Amino acid sequence: MEHCMTTKLLPTTVVGSYPQPDWLVDRQMLSKGVARVRIDLWRIAEPWLEQAQDDATLLAIRDMERAGIDIITDGEVRRESYSNRFATALDGISSGKPGEVISRAGLSTAVPRVVGPIRRTQAVETRDMAFLRQNTERLAKITLPGPFTMSRQAINEYYKDDDEMVMDFAAAVNAEARDLEKAGADVIQLDEPWLRQDPPAAKRIAVKAIDRALEGLRATTVVHLCFGYAAVVKGEKPVGYSFLGELGACRVDQISIEAAQPKLDLGVLKDLAPKKIMLGVIDLADPQAETSVIVANRIRAALKFLPPDRLVPAPDFGMKYLPRELAFAKLKALADGAAAVRAELA
Repeated sequence: MEHCMTTKLLPTTVVGSYPQPDWLVDRQMLSKGVARVRIDLWRIAEPWLEQAQDDATLLAIRDMERAGIDIITDGEVRRESYSNRFATALDGISSGKPGEVISRAGLSTAVPRVVGPIRRTQAVETRDMAFLRQNTERLAKITLPGPFTMSRQAINEYYKDDDEMVMDFAAAVNAEARDLEKAGADVIQLDEPWLRQDPPAAKRIAVKAIDRALEGLRATTVVHLCFGYAAVVKGEKPVGYSFLGELGACRVDQISIEAAQPKLDLGVLKDLAPKKIMLGVIDLADPQAETSVIVANRIRAALKFLPPDRLVPAPDFGMKYLPRELAFAKLKALADGAAAVRAELA
């Protein structure tokens, strides 16, 4: 399983996304919400779009390398959101009129409609991974939306049993993940921010689905959780943590959690033994770049609960929404802060 992470203590990484250039995307449209269906964010016309996305991907790769990040991604530059590129490419998802979901805040979001059996009939991200592999010698990671999250970001008009739909999403993710591994992925991450929204369903089906999605992989595997921002209530353990114990038992190698912006009670890390923890130590809501000293202190705080060989420092999620200069400065602070703590451990 974990074959590529042993070379260095406190290897730094990113959750996945990195800012897309203003010449590539309409950033105002991007800021309005997270796309579940295809929207047209792109400023470049179709005949030149792939070339433009390739060029912007190279910028993201080189920024991560220059900042000193150990395990890099392609910046998810070709995606309108973390999930819609993969989810909308599957058979069984209607390409016609989308469905509508009303959020708890009362906002309407267009979502895919499931109108037939979910199947992956074509590669979706394998060219993205091959391009990343050709253009870096560093450890390379790619992300996929998790099966549970995709099932919660769609309207089911086909399956009698929602859990059967989740498992079909999991099989589709697994087929893609196996091809991503062949294309050179050292690390494959599933983004599952919806796990905490519905802990009973997460307990019932999500771990089974995650295990199915990761079946047979030799690459290092990660599940990324989003604890949201209001999730951390002082003095009481939020219900969102109620499945962490089960997650500790699933087949994934690492669990990625944000800790900087929500000021997470790091005591929860004990619930996740024996997993490695990819821990957010860069607060993306802070409009200033952290100093390397601040980052080093956040890493040291985590080391009170975890041994250094189980900690992978990262930013919190959603770097794509930052100005590019700020994103780079934050990554540089991450790499420098980790290097400072690594030197103390040597």
